[in-house]
Amino acid sequence: VSEVRLTVYNALGQKVETLVNETQSPGTYTLHWDGTALPAGLYFYEMSAGNDRATRKMILLK
Repeated sequence: VSEVRLTVYNALGQKVETLVNETQSPGTYTLHWDGTALPAGLYFYEMSAGNDRATRKMILLK
């Protein structure tokens, strides 16, 4: 069991939205994100669980 956080940032590093911020048990999870309110462009998402953290980029196309 770990505290899990999944956050989306814009290309300037500003937080756009926190999608997950809760304690979760180990396993596989699926999340559907509705980015229709945001402009097209480059975004980053950061996931942290316990002491581990990973950041990846994504491109939102419209």
